[in-house]
Amino acid sequence: MQTTAETTEKKLKIIVDKIHNLPTPPIVFTQITKVINNPDTSAYEIGGIIAEDPALTAKVLKLTNSSFYGIPRTITNVKQAIVILGLDAIKSLVISASVFDAFSKNKALDTEYLENFWRHSLSVAFMAKIISRFRKTSNLQEAEIAFSGGLLHDIGKLILISHLPDEYLKIKALQEKESSMSEIDIESSVLQFNHAHLGSYMAGKWNLPEEICDAIMNHHSKKALPNGILAAVIHLADYLAHKNELYDGKKIERKNPFYESVWTTLGMDISSTDQMLEMLRSEYAKAETFLKMAQGMS
Repeated sequence: MQTTAETTEKKLKIIVDKIHNLPTPPIVFTQITKVINNPDTSAYEIGGIIAEDPALTAKVLKLTNSSFYGIPRTITNVKQAIVILGLDAIKSLVISASVFDAFSKNKALDTEYLENFWRHSLSVAFMAKIISRFRKTSNLQEAEIAFSGGLLHDIGKLILISHLPDEYLKIKALQEKESSMSEIDIESSVLQFNHAHLGSYMAGKWNLPEEICDAIMNHHSKKALPNGILAAVIHLADYLAHKNELYDGKKIERKNPFYESVWTTLGMDISSTDQMLEMLRSEYAKAETFLKMAQGMS
């Protein structure tokens, strides 16, 4: 007899496999993911692989030279960027540029929806990185993985709205009717899975690290928090980013549950909230290049 998880996976696979134009990563991105975690791979080799794709190179350098990183001199090649920012930071920039490129050209996505989506995704990515800095046991690698996980945590929503439009309209109608139901419960009632399952499945198709796939899958799940540090980081980052966001000048009510136990899981204190939100506002103010690239404007 199949478990609920197996049934969900089967249903998800049947639907996703029918999507013939699911976004695919650049060839260079695929090459990099194969070698970047090899401790014997040098910055020279990684730079050489990225350089094979001039468009990706330009995007990585544009992000590297943006005010977000505040490097005092202009970086002119990827090898320089790797030396200055480190391999983990470059990996997150390659993921960012690749994801932006895959979705920014999709004409099926409403411009306003896409802008709000990327604003929130970037807020969560920046906050995830901030949370990692606050954690006593974290390191630079964790911070960069958290950034990538935050950026991609809701990517399933873009697949849903662009590739499953009929189901999306049913979900939207049910959201308007059942205001007390959470977003993920409404999605599950229509699809038998939710945007987190869908995003994790796509991340797996892209051969992203298992840690990121698991975090995307579980960032709304209470049972995952004690065992999945990255999922817990994204869960808290999502909550704090929503606290900071305004839509039409007003705060919006969260549509998914927040589990207070995440503070204990991460070994953090709720009293750091205001400080982290202030850091988020500061970092987000320097993120114009990221946002323009996400919107296909750069």
